[in-house]
Amino acid sequence: MGESMEQLAALRRSIARIEHRTPAEAASLVATGHDAIDRQLGGGLVRGRLHEVFASEAGDASSAAGFAAMLAVRLGGALVWLRTDEAEAQGGGLFAPGLGEIGIDPGRLLLGVLPDPLALLRAAAEVVRCPEVGVAVIELWRSPRPLDLTASRRLSVAAEASGVTALLLRVAADPVPSAAQTRWAVRSVVSKALEAGAPGHPALDVELLRQRGGPGGQRWQVEWNRDRASFHESGCDETALPGALVSPAAGGPAGTGWRRTG
Repeated sequence: MGESMEQLAALRRSIARIEHRTPAEAASLVATGHDAIDRQLGGGLVRGRLHEVFASEAGDASSAAGFAAMLAVRLGGALVWLRTDEAEAQGGGLFAPGLGEIGIDPGRLLLGVLPDPLALLRAAAEVVRCPEVGVAVIELWRSPRPLDLTASRRLSVAAEASGVTALLLRVAADPVPSAAQTRWAVRSVVSKALEAGAPGHPALDVELLRQRGGPGGQRWQVEWNRDRASFHESGCDETALPGALVSPAAGGPAGTGWRRTG
């Protein structure tokens, strides 16, 4: 218990050093850049809400993490990424160059690693209450008991009050009832090569499973354009992508440039 409280205090101190967001940013719509997705969402993703991103299989974890990181770029502001020791052990550390290629600014990312899901959810509740944070990615593997409808409601209420957008990243987990504004499933696909055989933009298969107050069940194949920090229609096929978007760091954590606490 004492160790968890110290980690929460460290998170608060680190968040205070990251740039401030203006209250006007809260509760607005943020377009993804993909016309069909934005139409389905009524204009874009709602800022200051809880959203769920699912990797149905462990092999899709890097793609789902990449999608969460891309959304964080679109949403802007300071980014806090919370995960457990289990995620570090099974999925490896976040790969700093991979996040950099997506467009994450190292100076705006704080990584917190907590010992277990309960400690992570307690830390997440504190982080999401901080209006200085732009986006909080809350990464949990499988279906831990502390993550129930009540826990998701706490995160949802905190996000609405503070204007912080909470992205609940679920890996190898089954969807359960939650208070999330939207729920997404993400899978890997092969990107379309650029001219002269150059590697294409990161490609994803994205499905909107549900959204509050609107229809779900739609699915798109999208690419991420780092230069424009935007999603667009993909020309990719449905073969599984062999590589990782936010791949684990070999033999270590996030690497130089990312601030870590915990």
